[in-house]
Amino acid sequence: MKSNRKQIEFETGSGNVYADLGLTDSNDLYARARIAFGIRGILDDRKLKQREISKLLGIPQPEVSHLMNGHFSRFTLDKLLEFLRRLDRKVSIQVSAHKPGEPYQEIGFAAA
Repeated sequence: MKSNRKQIEFETGSGNVYADLGLTDSNDLYARARIAFGIRGILDDRKLKQREISKLLGIPQPEVSHLMNGHFSRFTLDKLLEFLRRLDRKVSIQVSAHKPGEPYQEIGFAAA
């Protein structure tokens, strides 16, 4: 019996959607998004109101709203690292040789 199903074409992503879209600043956008997403997770776990987050991070409430709604490109990498410090998080940067086929940047969050 012959199947009438069409084969679905797909492409495997690189792990960096910004690079896959061809954006020139893709590595910076990826780093900021990953870090901001991690910050958002920490804040969600603390179940804080936006007013409390504003005071904790030292930013106006409308900026908290942008952070919580995923508008990560509004924040510089330095500002996001400052947020992590205010959240009492240690940041470690590890540099190693690049191997073929692996991403140039990896950002992860350790379990609290």
